[in-house]
Amino acid sequence: MTVDVLERNHVQVIGSGSQTIMFAHGFGCDQGMWRYIVPDFMSDYRIVLFDYVGSGNSQIRHYDADKYSSLQGYAQDVIDIIERLDLRDVIFVGHSVSSMVGMLASIRAPERFERIVMLGPSPRYVNDPPAYFGGFDKSDIDELLEMMQMNFIGWASYMAPIAMNSDRPELTHELEQSFCSRDPHIARQFAEVTFYCDCRKELALMSVPTLILQCSDDSIAPVEVGDYLHSHLRHSELRQMNAKGHYPHLSQPQETIELIKEYISRS
Repeated sequence: MTVDVLERNHVQVIGSGSQTIMFAHGFGCDQGMWRYIVPDFMSDYRIVLFDYVGSGNSQIRHYDADKYSSLQGYAQDVIDIIERLDLRDVIFVGHSVSSMVGMLASIRAPERFERIVMLGPSPRYVNDPPAYFGGFDKSDIDELLEMMQMNFIGWASYMAPIAMNSDRPELTHELEQSFCSRDPHIARQFAEVTFYCDCRKELALMSVPTLILQCSDDSIAPVEVGDYLHSHLRHSELRQMNAKGHYPHLSQPQETIELIKEYISRS
């Protein structure tokens, strides 16, 4: 059976311009999380938005536990969308785990990408002492996954304020609701794939120029992770943001917009 990629991933193409910016959401979210960012790029760029299978308005019937048991399955979906739309010179903006998804996709199809913007990225969330600090001990991740298994709603209410780290309660509530709207089984597998991923070896294979946007006081991707990425990614630029938390495109959209625009204007 032929899969309609655009339907599967609820792909939306908007805006005008000869070059494409592809926005990829993070774990527990959907394309709606980019709503404060997209309007500032619509007049100059074609915008591609999508939902990973199991998120937002994607077609959940296409979820395949084997395919999505690694980030390569999600990277394949990104490539599928790009090929279906026949895109070239894509500027890929990935939040959180999508930064690594975009990197993996660009390694497999570098001719399709011009720039990658990584927003709050991490190649590995689990500490690997003494050489690597990812922010979490393995026991921390084990406990989070067990909490998701036992009490998914409780996990969402616990995790949202930590990840958002904002004095705006409406944003924390939105993130919690976004977490809760996911299928618990799919969300748990995606969380396991995300938090146990290790993309450090692939960093050396990355050839596409990259902007790393490192948030301050980010409990998910601490500053050491941004420094590690910058030192291991060729053609990378690291910018420290004033925005706190893991969701600057929601909490500080103007700063996020300005840094992305500044970077791609120099392409």
